Amino acid sequence: MKANPYLFLLTLSCLVLPLRPAQAAIRLPRLIGDGMVLQRGTPVQVWGWADKGEAVAVSFQGKTYRATAGPDGKWRVQLPALKAGGPYEMTLKGSNQLTLRDILVGDVWVCSGQSNMELPMARVRDKYPDVVAQATNPQIRQFDAPTRYAVSGPQADLPSGRWTAATPQSVLQFTAVGYFFARELHAKYKVPIGLIRAAVGGSPAESWLSPEALKAFPAYQQRALQLKDSLTNVARVQQQEQATSNAWYRQLRQQDQGFAKGQTPWTSPSHNAADWKTINIPGYWADQGLGPVNGVVWFRKEVEVPAAMAGQPARLELGTIVDADSVYLNGQFVGTTSYQYPPRKYDLPAGVLKPGKNVLVVRVINSSGRGGFTLDKPYELRAGGQTLNLRGPWQYKLGARAEPLASSTFFQWQPGVLYNGMVAPIAPYTVKGVIWYQGESNTKQPREYQQLFSALITDWRRAWQQPNLPFLYVQLANFMEAKEQPAESSWAELRDQQRRTLAAVPHTAMAVAIDAGEWNDIHPLDKVTVGQRLALAARREAYGETDVAASGPLYQGMKVNGNKVTLSFSNTGGGLTAKGGELRHFAIAGPDQQWVWAQARIEGDQVVVWNEQVTSPVAVRYAWADNPQGANLYNRAGLPASPFRTDK
Repeated sequence: MKANPYLFLLTLSCLVLPLRPAQAAIRLPRLIGDGMVLQRGTPVQVWGWADKGEAVAVSFQGKTYRATAGPDGKWRVQLPALKAGGPYEMTLKGSNQLTLRDILVGDVWVCSGQSNMELPMARVRDKYPDVVAQATNPQIRQFDAPTRYAVSGPQADLPSGRWTAATPQSVLQFTAVGYFFARELHAKYKVPIGLIRAAVGGSPAESWLSPEALKAFPAYQQRALQLKDSLTNVARVQQQEQATSNAWYRQLRQQDQGFAKGQTPWTSPSHNAADWKTINIPGYWADQGLGPVNGVVWFRKEVEVPAAMAGQPARLELGTIVDADSVYLNGQFVGTTSYQYPPRKYDLPAGVLKPGKNVLVVRVINSSGRGGFTLDKPYELRAGGQTLNLRGPWQYKLGARAEPLASSTFFQWQPGVLYNGMVAPIAPYTVKGVIWYQGESNTKQPREYQQLFSALITDWRRAWQQPNLPFLYVQLANFMEAKEQPAESSWAELRDQQRRTLAAVPHTAMAVAIDAGEWNDIHPLDKVTVGQRLALAARREAYGETDVAASGPLYQGMKVNGNKVTLSFSNTGGGLTAKGGELRHFAIAGPDQQWVWAQARIEGDQVVVWNEQVTSPVAVRYAWADNPQGANLYNRAGLPASPFRTDK
């Protein structure tokens, strides 16, 4: 997974210096403010800072609670268990007076992990336009914790953030998984739902561990201590890497023949492109003539636009592009995207399209690896109710060749730094539970994940002082090209580590997502399925609905009888079923550990697996692949079985 070369790096002062409370006047943490959602049904903490020894009074729902600021200036009161409702006001008095308004009481969930939890509704609005249009709901609110890492240790507060109620405009910045999760819970329980999004793209599990938890992982702890002891070095590395990146892009621009002096720019429709070669889009230029080139490649296509489309507002979709693109239509700049993952969706105002020939030009910068246009994505131009397919032959020409850009040291992914910067400040806030979507960044070392993840859950429960805090997580979705034959897979290994965490750590639940991914996108758009399955898990684990089928089949054990293996499962949800035909994606091996596809059939709540060529089977695997396309074991509740292996 490539890093975004334009990712904003915070200043050193934000990274390493603890926030110090202002003196004399009451100051509140960012989480406690107008529009907040307080957790119902359990004592709730309210805290802040004032002068040492200052008396503070907190008035809420007709009662007053008192505290005195300690030697560090911090004060804290505890409200009794509250009933769902609102809106309410809260008044805080010390040497000054603060009034907080529009407070609700309901259920609060922390939404954390990496980019698939961070991904906002804006990225999926084209898939769910009606959901966005109908998003007005003052009882669903989000607090978006800003991305902030700290190498110096746990921080006292966040640098910014506020509570926002869902509207068609504001919901575009909500976590998509979290919002669909919240919709399900609100519809079921009719209580306010608060989401605290604290997620960072690309982050590995170890970056979310506290200094205390890191002690169990000496290599990660050593790295964290090195960073803490070398604050000036951190700043120096950042400055050097930023300077290197700036120089790389500056030189690329200077060498780009598309902007060479004394010629018509390649962005212009009047440029003579007779010497440009032909390439098929979508595709990668390394596969079609140019070879493994990094730098700038230009692409050009003449598009015949019918009169009915001309002059209309239009939408241009160019799939996803590796890595950065700038797009021009008839010489007019229409949009740019700085890194590979976001779908390219550019809205064109009325008047840009003209009848007849239109010239579309795309300048692509690739910093490392294969550059080009991702397969199996939409490439089209839409206007006036008509659609033009942009797939097929394009012209292309190399603008500038460059050595690969050296990867940056992303300090926001280092051990402990996200716990320090984002978890420690919010942990005093009473919550119902955690939903977690992460693991992609740990697939290079999958076998350590269960230990890391189990430590993280325990660590967070300690931080929140809730030993049974419900922790619900998403198993990695299917991703990358499907393989024709059984093979080893680090993604499958990590999924199995996630599955094993269920047995290792109580009060956890897992949403299986191997049928909700996209082979060519690490950020699949189907966030409804994930949100709904997390909500089912919450109903059972956090809300005590023991009769709810909240999980697909989970492997329990195996028994060998001759050349057949019988597998048993829990969570059969009314019975096992093969979705869409005969069971698929089971593999079997004998003592030689040579894996081959197997036949499989359902017998009651068990599955019998065999291959006539394997006379003495010793192990079975199911959906053991990066992308287990076609894996179809479900329960009758419609939930997919988790991938698993019987071998160790």
